[in-house]
Amino acid sequence: MKTIFLISLLLNIFLFSGCGTNSDSVAPSQQTSTNILFPSGVCDQIIDKHYYEVCYSYGKKGALFVGYTLQKDLVDAQNIEERLSFYEELEIPSAYRSESDDYTGSGYDRGHMASDASFDYNETALYSVYSMANIVPQNPDVNRYSWIDTEYLERDKAVEYGSVDVLIAVVYGDNPQRIGANDIAVPSGFYKKLSNEKVDYEACYFYENIPYDVELDTLEEHQVDCSYFPFY
Repeated sequence: MKTIFLISLLLNIFLFSGCGTNSDSVAPSQQTSTNILFPSGVCDQIIDKHYYEVCYSYGKKGALFVGYTLQKDLVDAQNIEERLSFYEELEIPSAYRSESDDYTGSGYDRGHMASDASFDYNETALYSVYSMANIVPQNPDVNRYSWIDTEYLERDKAVEYGSVDVLIAVVYGDNPQRIGANDIAVPSGFYKKLSNEKVDYEACYFYENIPYDVELDTLEEHQVDCSYFPFY
């Protein structure tokens, strides 16, 4: 049943791709700082933050995918402790943006997809991940505890293998809950794929956007077969 649920959720990504834009606005990622290519035909806008890229949905007013490559020499390079204020992403047309205030009183955290701890090696990189284009509503248990396990893992694998490619998919139900004055869609779950082709490494994890017993929850419980997810 879990496999069927995961497939159903993730296939929704490909069903809402248009969101009112034409084909000229849809293109695979070509950023040189990452090896990630987004699936074709699903992004209303690709936002290049230099350190990572966001495949953005105007209809959901949030990310569908976030991709980046972590390099070994940047992990723990500086570990800036200061955490910054969230800011609107001005590259997105104003009608489709989210704001930090949309989350106030919603019961959801402002969840980083490209995490602050993976980009705290310089001030510019850290600032980049506080763009609201990189933020989606996360259950507090997921954001503060469970999902963090995948962030530790991506940094560990970057150190172990020299680099690791990270692809995060944000999945939504057919009629997602909305929060805030801008009607931000609340995801159903989150998928993360870690890979390094040179060493034939690939691992995938899925988290529903629900409360967890964080004392019992383990990373291994969320590992899934990457072949279930037809992203390419």
